[in-house]
Amino acid sequence: MTGREKGILEKMERELNLKQLQIKSLLTITQAINENVSADGLYNMYKSFMSWEMDIRKMALYVLKDEHWTCVIQVNEGTDSTQNGEMEEILLQYSRLHTVKKGDPVQLLGFDLVIPVYHKKTPIAYALIGGVKEQEDIYNKIQFITTITNIIAVALENKRLFKRQLEQETLKREMSLAGKVQRMLIPDELPKGKNYELAAIYKPHFNIGGDYFDYVKYSEDRFAFCVADISGKGIGAALLMANFQAILQSLIYQYRDLQTFVLALNNAVFRITKGDKYITLFVAELDMKKKNLQYINAGNYPPFMKMDDKIIRLDQGCTVIGAFQSLPFIEMGEIPITGSGLILSFTDGLTDLQNEAGDYFEDEQILKVLHESKAKSASGFNTDLQKSMDTFRGERAFSDDIAVLTCRFDA
Repeated sequence: MTGREKGILEKMERELNLKQLQIKSLLTITQAINENVSADGLYNMYKSFMSWEMDIRKMALYVLKDEHWTCVIQVNEGTDSTQNGEMEEILLQYSRLHTVKKGDPVQLLGFDLVIPVYHKKTPIAYALIGGVKEQEDIYNKIQFITTITNIIAVALENKRLFKRQLEQETLKREMSLAGKVQRMLIPDELPKGKNYELAAIYKPHFNIGGDYFDYVKYSEDRFAFCVADISGKGIGAALLMANFQAILQSLIYQYRDLQTFVLALNNAVFRITKGDKYITLFVAELDMKKKNLQYINAGNYPPFMKMDDKIIRLDQGCTVIGAFQSLPFIEMGEIPITGSGLILSFTDGLTDLQNEAGDYFEDEQILKVLHESKAKSASGFNTDLQKSMDTFRGERAFSDDIAVLTCRFDA
C-alpha cells in the first residue's frame, strides 16, 4: 500500500468515525429530549459534547430566559467578557452563520463562529464557537455543530414555551376560581320594599374586577348600601375585596353611626394594606320611616341624587379608605327625604367609558339619562342607563370595571 493510499484510508476512517460519533450523539440527544430531560441536563449534554467529543476549546451559548439574553454555557476562560447586557445588541445583528473577522465587535474576537438559531423569524439562541479553524474536517464539524445547536436550542425553546403555557393555564384557573369567589361576594338579589328599591349594573372588565357593591338591611324601613372600587386588578384586588366585604359586614352592625363606622373601616383596611392599596367608597343609610338620608363619600365619584326635580351631588365625606392610618378629616352628609327620588351611585368605570371617537361618558350623558328617563323603578332606570351606555360606546369594548347601584325611593 502506497503512502498516498494509506493517507486516503486514514482520512476515510476519520470521516467514518466522525459520522459514527455524530449519529451516536444525535441518538443520545434525541433520546434525552424524548425522555424530557431537564434544561440543565440538556445544557450539560451539549457542553460535554462540544468540549469532549467535538474538541471545542472555547464556546458560549446564549438563550432567551425571562425575556433577556442569558449566557447559560461557557467553555474555557476568557468568555467572562461576554456579559449578557452588552452581548444582546451584538448578537441580534446576526441571522445567519457568521465567521468572525477582525473588524467585528471586540467581544467576538476570541471566537471563530457565531451560530444563530431562529424559530421562524424569531431568534431563540446564539452559539459562539472558538478554536475550530485549525482543526481537520472543519466543514463537517461546523455543519454538525450547527445541527446539534439547532436541535438543543429548539428543544430548550419548546420547554420554555411549554412552561409558559403551564403557567398561563395555572394562572387562568386561579383567575377563574378568584372570579367565582368574587362573584359570590356580590349580592345576587337586592332589597325592595313598599317605598324603595335597589338595582345594580355590574360589569367586570376581566374575569376579576375591582368594583364592589353591597347592602345591609336593618329593618323594613331602614337599610344601608355602598359602592366601592378597590385599587389594582387581578387576584390581589380580589383578596382585598374579600377582606373588605367581611370587615364591612362585621363593622356596620357594630357602629350604627356612619362616621364611627368609616373610621373603624379605615383602620381595619390600613392594617391589611399598610397604605399600599386603597379603596374608594360611597356608603349611605336611608331611613324611610324618619325620611332621612345620611351618607359619606370616601374618595368615590360623587353620586347623583334626584329629588323634587332637582339634582344634587353627594360629595361630603373624607379621603379614600386604607391610604392613611388615620383619616385626616371626615364629615357626614345628611339630607331630608321630601319627595320621590333616585340616588345614582357608581364607580369611575362608568365615566371612563369611551366611544369610538375617544370621548368619555361624562356628567353630561349621565344627567341626560337622569332628566329623560321615565322609569318608575330602579331596575327600569338602569335599563335606560345601560341602553345609553351601549349607544354611546358603539363597538368599543369596556375599558374598566363598572359598578352602578341605583336606589329609587318614595317619601
